[in-house]
Amino acid sequence: MGRPVPTRLFAALFTAALLPAVLAAVDPLFARGALAVDLALIALCALDFALAPGPGRLSARRRVADVLSAGEPNRVELEIEACGGVACRGEVRDEVAPGPTPDGHHQAFELTRAAPVCRVAYRLTPLSRGDLAFGAIHLRATGPLGLCARQWSVPAGRTVKVYPDLTALTREALELARASDAASDRTIRRPAEGREFESLRDYRQGDDYRTIDWKATARRSKPMVRVYQPERNQPVMLLLDCGRHMAGKVGGRRKLDHAIDAALRVAKVCLDKGDQVGVVAFSTRVLCHLPPRKGKEHLATLTGALYRLEATLEESDYGQALDLAFARHHRRTLVVVFTDLLDPDTSAAVLSRTLALRPRHLPLVVSLADEELEEAAKALPLTVQAAYVRQAAARIEDEHRLTVAKLRDAGALVVRSPASRVSAAAVNEYLRVKAHGLL
Repeated sequence: MGRPVPTRLFAALFTAALLPAVLAAVDPLFARGALAVDLALIALCALDFALAPGPGRLSARRRVADVLSAGEPNRVELEIEACGGVACRGEVRDEVAPGPTPDGHHQAFELTRAAPVCRVAYRLTPLSRGDLAFGAIHLRATGPLGLCARQWSVPAGRTVKVYPDLTALTREALELARASDAASDRTIRRPAEGREFESLRDYRQGDDYRTIDWKATARRSKPMVRVYQPERNQPVMLLLDCGRHMAGKVGGRRKLDHAIDAALRVAKVCLDKGDQVGVVAFSTRVLCHLPPRKGKEHLATLTGALYRLEATLEESDYGQALDLAFARHHRRTLVVVFTDLLDPDTSAAVLSRTLALRPRHLPLVVSLADEELEEAAKALPLTVQAAYVRQAAARIEDEHRLTVAKLRDAGALVVRSPASRVSAAAVNEYLRVKAHGLL
């Protein structure tokens, strides 16, 4: 049925009809005239509402992908169709849950007998990962007189998934891989760069004598050297801390969002290099566990497992996560821990549990650097309050540097980078580990 909504034209005419009522103080006949005009307008408005097409004559559908990308504009299309060759003008508005930024979700449309279908599109930019709920589609069809519109809602509730930007993930991983390959072409390989034999090539000035293959040299009567490549099929375990320290924000986004983006980028490069990738997400309990697997299709499994993760306000249990990760897995593994090292107590837990992985496994701790905190630790204080802030920030930075030094002294690898560069820093460290055969 719908509900009536008077248009601006009706409001303008009704307001103009009130002018005779003002003149009623001079002559009562004006009051009767104003009443007659107003009643006529109301009657015409009711007639226009009755003539306006309703739910049985107009239909609406939404076309949207099952998976959207966080932080990127996603296309959403609304299709309005007239049944029975009806012609009308109106407005359509899509209902989206609070959070995303819609651009153009409320638009006008026009249907004619020659073009009974109208499609309007808008852009929707989700700000974070997770499930995104769409509501009803609201239609407002204007009557032929333009005085009243009929408004109703078309049930179109639907939930879609919002993943990290997979387009940027593929693009960045491809650029990093190309950069790695180009660097290897420009430099002379050393014996430590990989352990698997790849090929033979002619000796070049500067090559290590230990890479010379003497049998091939004797057969070809010229110096030949062996070229090695990084091993494939090596396990990489990604540990995502989802505790209270990852609930804070850096650069306008939650630390956990930055960590998941970096983890998926590392996973993409690992899988492209032929390695196996597993993941454990944890807080006080294990939230997600996927054992190491290889293959490009495994990236979709990892993304589907991580996109709903939310940081809790509880302390993380590293022991439970590591015990589960290596309960049935004993091969030497690169363990990449995405966490925060600012709190002394948490840093002590990370230090003790991570160093216990040595020497069987190779731990790599990836931590976000808070640029605002670093600036506060170096800022020139102009007030007493600013001096206290600088002292507190400097002490936190000193505690972090001490933790990093202990981790590195014990043989662990540590990456600390601002949020905008943490993904590239983690990927580059993985590529360095592979190139130098550290795993």
